[in-house]
Amino acid sequence: MTIVVVGLSHRGASLERREKVAFTPGEMGPALAALRERGNAREAVMLSTCNRTELFLIAGEGEADPADAAWELLARRLGEDPRPLGYTWRDEEAVAHLFRVASGLDSMILGEAQIQGQVRDAWERSRAHAGVVLNRLFQTALLVAGRVRSETAIGRGAASVSSASVQLAKQIFGSLGGLRAMVLGAGEMAELALECFASEGVLASIVANRTYDRAVELAERHGARAIAFDDNFWRALDETDLLLSSTAAPVPVVTVEKLRPAVARRGDRPLCILDIAVPRDVDPAARDLDNVYLYDLDDLQAVVSANLERRRGELPAAEGLVREEVQKFWHWLAGLAAVPTLTQFRTEMDRIREREVATAMRKLAHLSPEEREAFEQFSRSLMNKFLHEPSVRLREAASNGGGLGIVDAVRYLFGLADRDAEEARDPSRTRKNG
Repeated sequence: MTIVVVGLSHRGASLERREKVAFTPGEMGPALAALRERGNAREAVMLSTCNRTELFLIAGEGEADPADAAWELLARRLGEDPRPLGYTWRDEEAVAHLFRVASGLDSMILGEAQIQGQVRDAWERSRAHAGVVLNRLFQTALLVAGRVRSETAIGRGAASVSSASVQLAKQIFGSLGGLRAMVLGAGEMAELALECFASEGVLASIVANRTYDRAVELAERHGARAIAFDDNFWRALDETDLLLSSTAAPVPVVTVEKLRPAVARRGDRPLCILDIAVPRDVDPAARDLDNVYLYDLDDLQAVVSANLERRRGELPAAEGLVREEVQKFWHWLAGLAAVPTLTQFRTEMDRIREREVATAMRKLAHLSPEEREAFEQFSRSLMNKFLHEPSVRLREAASNGGGLGIVDAVRYLFGLADRDAEEARDPSRTRKNG
């Protein structure tokens, strides 16, 4: 089997392109089902966050490469060929990639903690399309992320997209003390933003959300005020200095048409808007309004690179943990592949033995039943002697990481893959039928 990862991330694709390939939770299941049907993927998991959309796929031996179907899926949403913007990882490199992603080593903000929960959510949403291998892979990735966070200082002074946004706002205002801020949305990023605002001495925080009860719940936890996302929201902008938006809306919810009257009522007072949603919550044309300063995720890159130098010193230790865990997972996967191959190998050899013994018995019709039994036992003993050393070494290879290469060699040398292909074409050709 082959593990394949196909994806786009902040490392090669702009925010405008990333938001085109972002999938909502409700879109993931149908997309994975279609991909498995068209792309010969035995298992599939999708990870779609503000900074990446990735497909983790398992292909069986001899099956079409599922990466082609995955790229086609992304191309239909993007409207152009995504390959030059993205990446394809296979096998051990694919495993290492997921472990690095879950640990925050491939994030826009090095060591950010939110990605671990996002990986867990992606796995849970994709469970209907995952199997033995991807379930084990994602479970291990979460354990690796926990090790990296607990055994290194990669996440010390925890940073997040929300906190980086607040740092950007500080560069604009100098200090956030005494300012009035509003958060649009009530998810994890919004909650982190409220915590950051409180730590910076923001005078008052307002939570706006389409689901008012959720806004109230979040506001009560952080000493803020809740309002519904209706006319009250646009009126509240009159007294807001800083708006941070992080909803899961599929289209912009802060439009220029709605924003323009609120900006006019503010006079010359500046309004800073931090849009950390994907797809974006704020119409990019809002930048053209007087006294509106709009920043999105791509604008955070400079802030991030300036604030995370100390974390980079922890990268060697974190990468070492990832390499260690990749080898452990690969040993497990090798063992998973070795056991059925060993069983098939011995079954094939026994089939050949039975056939040859039957041929010999027709020429030795004069033998007594006792002699026939002795001949049968001799053939079994001889076969077991021949197979003992290869079987032992195959098991050893599975335990030391060389299993998959040895398994492939065994399957090639003894024609096991060809046998599987014959039976796939004609199920009546079982091993018993020869």
